[in-house]
Amino acid sequence: MARHFMLHLLWLGVKVNEEKSAVFLSPKFVLGPGSVNFKYYFNVDFPRGHIAIKGFSVEVVDESGNSVPLYETYLHHWVAVRYYALKDAEMPEKNDPDQLHLIIVKNSGVCNNIVQYFGPSESRKNTLHLPDPYGIEDEYGQPLPPGYAGGLQCYYDDTTCKSREGFTGNKRRFYLRYTVKWVNWEESICPVRIYIFDITYTAIKGNHSEAVCQVEYDIEACDSTGVDRDVICVENKKTSVVLPTGGYLIYGVAHQHFGGIGSALYGEDGRLICTSMPVYGDGVEAGNKDGYLVGMSTCYPQPGSVKILDGETLVFESNYSSSSKHTGVMGYFYILVSDQLPKSLPMSIVA
Repeated sequence: MARHFMLHLLWLGVKVNEEKSAVFLSPKFVLGPGSVNFKYYFNVDFPRGHIAIKGFSVEVVDESGNSVPLYETYLHHWVAVRYYALKDAEMPEKNDPDQLHLIIVKNSGVCNNIVQYFGPSESRKNTLHLPDPYGIEDEYGQPLPPGYAGGLQCYYDDTTCKSREGFTGNKRRFYLRYTVKWVNWEESICPVRIYIFDITYTAIKGNHSEAVCQVEYDIEACDSTGVDRDVICVENKKTSVVLPTGGYLIYGVAHQHFGGIGSALYGEDGRLICTSMPVYGDGVEAGNKDGYLVGMSTCYPQPGSVKILDGETLVFESNYSSSSKHTGVMGYFYILVSDQLPKSLPMSIVA
């Protein structure tokens, strides 16, 4: 009887806190050839209550719900930011979050100006799903600076990129479709901290908790005179960052643009923590367009196998091909770290 009673309780626990999943749509946005949508959408649909987020994925779809390939509508970036606001506050009329007097709930660092919880662009090939028992607890119209060749500052809301002379096209309606997976919070769940490293990171002298990150940078073309055309030039950029509070690595992934050839994160003693390599498409379907960067490889180490110490200095490197010039590229590394290990770790048997 006792054995049956314990199994019955376990079954009830699984059913009550089973993983849930929901699909949401952003407000509609309309784009024509070359047009840019760079808007903030406040108080979007999202699971409510004390929850543990297990997965998050995003893609652009048309009015019929069909996935839209990158060569038709290019999803440069999306970010999901957590914030507090007055309960009855009216949404701002302009595309300006400062009008709402928000209190942003930032990730754990280390750049003060990179605050999102989620946000890689190559989402179709990078679906986040945290293993049990881990979960995530819950520039407009300004002149460009001299010498600015290209990047985020070119794409503020309602601008239009230069199109081929004589080209015309119809406007289309799109949505951002995002899928959230979660469970109700309970004591057995191990919370994780979100760290986002930027390859342009520069710590303020004497204070590693404050940082200046440029977000993007340019890569000049190498001098390929006399170089075999099968050999590519490589721009290797490195930075060091002190992790304020360490823990066990649960997940890791880099973010690069076209031309990226891989990123890596190393510990203070030189050990490899995580490598993330780009995935380039080789087809015509949405999410696999030939020549586009459509994903990055991820790290899901065995829980407890990769530990980062409190205050450890990490080395982050990002590699790009410099066979041609690239403007406004990015080099990010996202990691999720937990203080805790599951009460029971999976066992392995070696024959």
